[in-house]
Amino acid sequence: MYRYLLLFRFLLLNAACFGVLGAAWLQGWLDAMLESGARLMCLGIFATFLVGFVLCTLKVVRTSLELNQVRDGRPAPGSRAAGHLDRFPGGSTDDRRIAADLLRFRMASHISIVGHIANTLVFLGLIGTVIGFIVALSSVEPGVTENVRRIAPMVSSLIDGMGIALYTTLVGAVLHVWLIVNHRMLATGTLHLYNAIVELGERRAVPL
Repeated sequence: MYRYLLLFRFLLLNAACFGVLGAAWLQGWLDAMLESGARLMCLGIFATFLVGFVLCTLKVVRTSLELNQVRDGRPAPGSRAAGHLDRFPGGSTDDRRIAADLLRFRMASHISIVGHIANTLVFLGLIGTVIGFIVALSSVEPGVTENVRRIAPMVSSLIDGMGIALYTTLVGAVLHVWLIVNHRMLATGTLHLYNAIVELGERRAVPL
């Protein structure tokens, strides 16, 4: 009953998220953002998110498959479980502990790239915020408050700059939350896989 549970949860979560995104698109809630000066920056942030999402998807699929194989007691050749078990066919307790620690570090580094990309989304949003404020304030001229013709372009520039700042901050924050939730799910699945590999190794090293 637990086969492919990680993959099922991953698909269910992201189907709901993409459904909400599609509904927002159909309702026209994204039109203002895509027609503003923040369009290119928001698309760049979304492209970065897609890179992290694709990497996370590949790692979730691999982890789910390996988890099923280890629970069946038949890790596939070339998998992380098979590589770990080959390193100590029957070593001492200290050797097995060291091998388990190395496996944990390798598995943690394997998924860390997704977390780094998720954090990058926040920084890209903040960069967009700074750029937006620069655009908004670059046209401000305190000495032209009595000239109506010169005030109108200044107000327009202020609105454009604030739009860039707010849209990029919002997009970066929302996509960060989306990807970091996927990363946490992947981390949980990786922990289950690590425990299953170590348990399988102990059963083979110390048969009951």
